[in-house]
Amino acid sequence: MKLKIFCWNVNGIRAIQKKGFLDWVKKESPDILCLQEIKAQIEQLDEGLTKVDGYCCHFFSAEKKGYSGVATYSKVTPLNVRMGFNKPLYDLEGRVIETEFKDFTLFNVYFPNGGRGPERIKYKLDFYDELFFHMEKVRKKKKNIIVCGDFNTAHKEIDLARPKENSNNTGFLPIERHWIDTIINLGYIDIFREFNDEPGQYTYWDNVTRARERNVGWRIDYFFISKEMRKMVTDAKILADVMGSDHCPIELDLKI
Repeated sequence: MKLKIFCWNVNGIRAIQKKGFLDWVKKESPDILCLQEIKAQIEQLDEGLTKVDGYCCHFFSAEKKGYSGVATYSKVTPLNVRMGFNKPLYDLEGRVIETEFKDFTLFNVYFPNGGRGPERIKYKLDFYDELFFHMEKVRKKKKNIIVCGDFNTAHKEIDLARPKENSNNTGFLPIERHWIDTIINLGYIDIFREFNDEPGQYTYWDNVTRARERNVGWRIDYFFISKEMRKMVTDAKILADVMGSDHCPIELDLKI
């Protein structure tokens, strides 16, 4: 069985709905679609978004309106769905949906941004700790793991257009980059780099400076997989031509 999993920070699901989002979903027909930064409670959405034909639809919103939030659409009915990881400090921001399937468990995650001062960088790093502590418990049950989303961190210099200028900025701080190293050392693979080691491969561009036109971007959206499921992956892509957000979608192709 072949599966296409897409992941996209849409920067507002209601905004992107007006830009042809549902037509794009119909055209691409992903088997699973993970969205981040939906910026809406479910009661604010119409049935065009909450009851997409052929999909199970799950939403986990932040308590604060117009902020954060994730959504997972799946043609395959999950065996189990879990919102957050039972940590109120993080769950009130609506950042994680965990969906269990027969062959893997998928974590759709909107990682915190480290902006607005040192306390948010600490919050971000503590979130990494809590999430991966939980994921490792799931993995020990002999579950294959996929974690996707906006990590809000570029890992290496190749992953952003201006590494030197951003070396002291959140999103490329040594302590944040070290956490990506930690994930890899735990046995997770940044699967895109298994298929593409070229520079200039980005998933986010600043709208204010019209950075996308010049491809002055960051690769901060990832699929990480546990190494045990590497043989299932047939491709991993960045869909940089898809517009509508300041991020573009990424894709993971599996053969199970």
